[in-house]
Amino acid sequence: MSAADQMRAMLDQLMGTARNGETNSIKYDDPKVCKSFLLACCPHEILAATRMDMGECPRKHDLALRADFEAAQKLKDHFYDVDACDHLAAFVADCDRKTDQSKKKLAETQEALSDEVTGKANSLHDLAETIGKKLASAEQLGAEGNVEESIKLMEEVENMRKGKAEAEQDYRNSMPASSYQQQKLRVCEVCSAYLGIHDNDRRLADHFGGKLHLGFIQIREKLAELQATMEVRRPLKRDAKMKEIALGGAEKGEMRGGFGRREIEDRRRERERSDRGGERERRRSRSRDRRRRSRSKSRDRHRRRRSRSRSRGHGGHRRHRRSKSRDKRRSRSRSGSKKIKKEKERGSRESRDSEDFAINSISADQMY
Repeated sequence: MSAADQMRAMLDQLMGTARNGETNSIKYDDPKVCKSFLLACCPHEILAATRMDMGECPRKHDLALRADFEAAQKLKDHFYDVDACDHLAAFVADCDRKTDQSKKKLAETQEALSDEVTGKANSLHDLAETIGKKLASAEQLGAEGNVEESIKLMEEVENMRKGKAEAEQDYRNSMPASSYQQQKLRVCEVCSAYLGIHDNDRRLADHFGGKLHLGFIQIREKLAELQATMEVRRPLKRDAKMKEIALGGAEKGEMRGGFGRREIEDRRRERERSDRGGERERRRSRSRDRRRRSRSKSRDRHRRRRSRSRSRGHGGHRRHRRSKSRDKRRSRSRSGSKKIKKEKERGSRESRDSEDFAINSISADQMY
């Protein structure tokens, strides 16, 4: 970050978003703004550029918005500490779960020791951690100008180093040399980092005075501070929200989690209109269904009538054809019988004529 950017950030932090007479499109009470950042306790910001850097926070961070919130908090309590407490509690619970997993992994991979040796190793670890913490505190006091306090801490560190040397010698004598050479690790209860029993004081001081460890200390202390007030703050926030609903005094009630009286009435009217519209639509759909059913019934009746008429027409036509064929057969039989009669009559007539001719010829012969 350049010097100009640093100056701009400082001005934003001091004067807020309206320092140049400009209005920002997003406000501090927008849901997209990180409430933990407004209270200066967001883990994404505190643990940035460390081994556990989580990247950019999904919510918006802006120093100008923090200045606006601090100014508005003096006029009205927003209860953002409740949201920040929930955020930090979830983050710390996740870190503690990872710490337990790391401990189980070490217990499975490292060689098991006797209870006596394990107790000596734990006491040696505790001494080393205490020395590292005091060294880090002494360096911080010296940087702040408290030279006398820093010197006192360094004297305490020297005395503790003597005790650490004796505890280390006792630990070495209580176990074989081959096992002593193996690195015995331990998980830091604050930041879940791995610490070795053979780490020197400088390395331990760098760890306990490092940004990761101090950042976790800051987060845990802030969480403990917020949790101590939650028994009072949560009921107050709930009462304030109920009062906001009753009075309808919130300008952005929906964004802040509450609804004013006017908004509640508007929503009730919208529900009533939607209910009436739904009832009207149901009536229309029922009438459409009735019309469809009536049309389908009329179509079925019409089809049945047509099928009946067709069946009748086909049956009459067949009967008509049968009657015609019957008439033809009758006419043929009648004509055949007439022909037979005529032929019989013609044959009988011819036979009578032949007989008459024969009689006449015989009579004529007799006469001559």
